[in-house]
Amino acid sequence: MADLTPTRLSPRPQLSEEVADHVRTRIMSGEVRPGDFIRLDETAAALGVSVTPVREALLTLRGEGLVDLVPRRGYLVSPMSRQDIEDIFWLQAELTKRIADRAVDLFDAAGFDAHERLIDEFEAASANNDTDSVVQSQYAIHRSINRASRSDKLSRFLSNAARYMPYRLYAQDPAWREHALVNNRRMLEALRAGDQQTAHAVVDEEFTAGARLLIKHLEKAGVWDEVSEDGSRPVTVAAAEA
Repeated sequence: MADLTPTRLSPRPQLSEEVADHVRTRIMSGEVRPGDFIRLDETAAALGVSVTPVREALLTLRGEGLVDLVPRRGYLVSPMSRQDIEDIFWLQAELTKRIADRAVDLFDAAGFDAHERLIDEFEAASANNDTDSVVQSQYAIHRSINRASRSDKLSRFLSNAARYMPYRLYAQDPAWREHALVNNRRMLEALRAGDQQTAHAVVDEEFTAGARLLIKHLEKAGVWDEVSEDGSRPVTVAAAEA
């Protein structure tokens, strides 16, 4: 299981968004499973915030279909299937390929040099086993391509889809880091060569492998167990309301 130790957050305008990111990561990593309740008081205490931003965050997650509101009971983690995971990664792959197509024609020499430095930073962070820096570097690499494409709306859609990815889960996996480094360099060379076919192949490989890894992790976490060890079944909204 990834290290998802709660971090005490400081008051700021986007606090509810940070709380939403925290809870979303717990759901997508399998730390909390379908049928589990997300307790406002417990979450607020763990993050060192008031209940208000937690409530606002759960409303956001309800809009994303990750939690359901059970009257008089609270928020319940929604069911999630393997197909849901595959769909999330498919969407990211399709958006990324469209963005890469545009970036091929718009990157300049300075942009390529800056992008290569970002990949070097990723390699250094991986070698140092620095999870936070790996996450930040990989984000910067994708952002570099997004910005070069000058596709603001597509990039925003991609950013929304990418929220579902538990990045620390990947960043803590040495095999994933090694594979990501190879693909980052392959993508750079494809962009430099104007090779859209290879760029698409890199994207498909990256997101297919990402979906496979997450599904395997969630299976191991028991997210799709039909019956738990104590013989009980995951709570549904209908059961919770009863």
